[in-house]
Amino acid sequence: MAQSSQELRSRIKSVNSTRKITKAMEMIANAKLLKQRYKMESNREYAQRLQDTCDEIVAKNPGVESRFTKPVHGTKKMTIIFCSDLGLCGGYNSGVMKFARENLNPADPCFLIGTSLTRQLKEEGFNLINEEPMSSDRATFLSIKDAVRTGVDLYERGEISSLQLLYTRFVNTMTFKPDIDVLLPCDITPDEEVRMKAREEEADSDGMYIETLFEPDPETILNQLIPMMIDNVAFADWMESTTAEQGSRRVAMKTATDNADELSQSLQLEYNKVRQASITQEITEIVGGSAAV
Repeated sequence: MAQSSQELRSRIKSVNSTRKITKAMEMIANAKLLKQRYKMESNREYAQRLQDTCDEIVAKNPGVESRFTKPVHGTKKMTIIFCSDLGLCGGYNSGVMKFARENLNPADPCFLIGTSLTRQLKEEGFNLINEEPMSSDRATFLSIKDAVRTGVDLYERGEISSLQLLYTRFVNTMTFKPDIDVLLPCDITPDEEVRMKAREEEADSDGMYIETLFEPDPETILNQLIPMMIDNVAFADWMESTTAEQGSRRVAMKTATDNADELSQSLQLEYNKVRQASITQEITEIVGGSAAV
């Protein structure tokens, strides 16, 4: 059924109002994306330094072990899940939920950071160990550290065999992929380049061997460095997830704005046709009335 000009004007006005909202949300998401991406990239240097230090200790002390590198017998895995607090971010949360459904055991303990998937995870039987999910937008390094400490305590007590993160990897401004990052047991296996560098640093200009001393001992240092490293890895993954969230929201809002523009143009064209038909009919009636007189 053809719509009246009044109905079309109402729809055009509604679409244009919606477009203003989506355009504003797109601009906000873009500003947050740039800010969060800068923070994410700035944190990488510190994270890499911690990783290099651990690699160096293991490379120079091949037999060193840590309680965080020894596997724990068992099948339960604790997963810290990152999602958003709000919707309107495209497939960000649905991608996390789909990945969790396909790769996690609902009976294993999960710690949720973000509130948007709380109801859906509970409905599908996932074992959420934090009754009140932590807000992702208000998360800080200390709050994420507390979540990691919960998993570390369970790992040291032998209640779980692995501690891992489910986060969204930021590939580029258009591509975001859910992924798993295993925190414990910590796998520190320096590559050959690191080992060669360690051997070169241990020899002086005459080729004599120089021993590197670690105080109090390499194992104690590792036991102190690894918790710092996994705390930073968790924080880095959270920043990457929030960056992906803002990128996904920006893409979703841009798509919505483009669709609103297209729909507005289509409705405007239809309105012009209805208006033209109405004017033509009025002219015909006038001409017909004049001929009758």
